Amino acid sequence: MSRDTSLIAPHLETFFADHLCNHKRVSQQTIASCRDTFRLLLTYLRDTQKIQPSKLTLPELDAPVVLSFLDHLESERGNSVRSRNLRLSAIRSFYRWVALREPEYIGIVTRIMAIPSKREDKKLIGYLTRPEIDAIINAPEKTTWAGRRDRAMLLTLYNSGARVSEIATLERSQVHFGLETYLQLNGKGRKERTVPLWPETVNTLKSWFQELADLESPAAFPSARLRQISRHGINHILQGAVEKASERCHGLRDKSITPHIVRHTTAVHLLQSGVDVAVIALWLGHESIETTHVYLATDLEAKEKALSKLKPGVGPTARYKADDALLTFLKAL
Repeated sequence: MSRDTSLIAPHLETFFADHLCNHKRVSQQTIASCRDTFRLLLTYLRDTQKIQPSKLTLPELDAPVVLSFLDHLESERGNSVRSRNLRLSAIRSFYRWVALREPEYIGIVTRIMAIPSKREDKKLIGYLTRPEIDAIINAPEKTTWAGRRDRAMLLTLYNSGARVSEIATLERSQVHFGLETYLQLNGKGRKERTVPLWPETVNTLKSWFQELADLESPAAFPSARLRQISRHGINHILQGAVEKASERCHGLRDKSITPHIVRHTTAVHLLQSGVDVAVIALWLGHESIETTHVYLATDLEAKEKALSKLKPGVGPTARYKADDALLTFLKAL
């Protein structure tokens, strides 16, 4: 009895369990992003076309359906163009896998691969001033266990410029104390990097880790249930700190602040302190220095300093007139 190769469920199972984990060895963050894409897609098809995910077939998920799903993400879920393109990238990755397993569906694969990514507007990145980030870091209550954890975590987030996923998965063993105290971070693409710590961060983390000495959890910043904290949990803590800090720092009230904004803030402040762009790229774990160049465009202070070095000319500039000897010379060439 021949197997039904049209059902999507078996292909998705091997895509996640075999292809992503064994063949490509992608990070848990990449797997989670792909997983969320297909959860959204299958739920959308169940709600709009009444197709149960386990019964869905490859012919039913052709290019027009994928385009409809992508439009749904933007128009109804309010996703950005960047998020839309990330979802499309995950779907394309799956269909490349399908093409290797089942060549008979190459027509569907070709049509889906032909769906273009949308061009997105290049906006200046946001960042916080030094008084604003200081107010946020110092907002948590130091008299409580959760407050001390939150302050240590926010200070580490700012010091390291780490991605929120890197802080969420950070373990105490990744913080090395000694003559050279640093964090050992595991970033995108399984790339490891080390980030030096400021003396204030060192003292704060030493004190905080003493409180965690008897816990079995290796997490540097465990949740209230003493488990690994989630990315959403970190964002929730940040929003609480921002709300409290805005009572004293009114400039925070009109800003949309995320953990990634804190990462941008670290980069801009390093740049303003005179740190070379190449060093900032290593600090943040950027694959290419071109990615770090966006902070040069953002830093208004650096532009103002450059402008101050330009001295305007005094009076109108006279039009150049060649003398007769020079004209004679040029004509003779």
